[in-house]
Amino acid sequence: MTLTILQPAGWPRPRGYANGMVGAGRVVLLAGQIGWDAQGRFAEGLVAQTAQALRNIRTLLAEAGGSPADIARMTWFVTDMQAYRTAGAPLGAAWRDVMGRHYPAMSVVGVASLVEPDALVEIEATAILPA
Repeated sequence: MTLTILQPAGWPRPRGYANGMVGAGRVVLLAGQIGWDAQGRFAEGLVAQTAQALRNIRTLLAEAGGSPADIARMTWFVTDMQAYRTAGAPLGAAWRDVMGRHYPAMSVVGVASLVEPDALVEIEATAILPA
């Protein structure tokens, strides 16, 4: 593991993400991934699109020789923040199914729209692979 979670003493432990990560190695920068498959077909709904976007991230990381455990940071852009808030348990299950139990530093940002009109979520990732 090239990453260490930053958890200051006395801070509450976050659920489903880390406040910060530190690591050394080769940096992999992934563009925002959306919920479509290799043929450009969108999954139905926020949870399914999120799972597909995460699978796309996992596939790109494998191209670099990495895995979800190497992800240091993610930024999620969602078009419906209320849908994101109410889908907590299913999103958590999709996360664990695709990414396991590694929780990087994450931010979630509500946006009016994404470049692809059918996209409900876009996720950027930064990973640090062993040197």
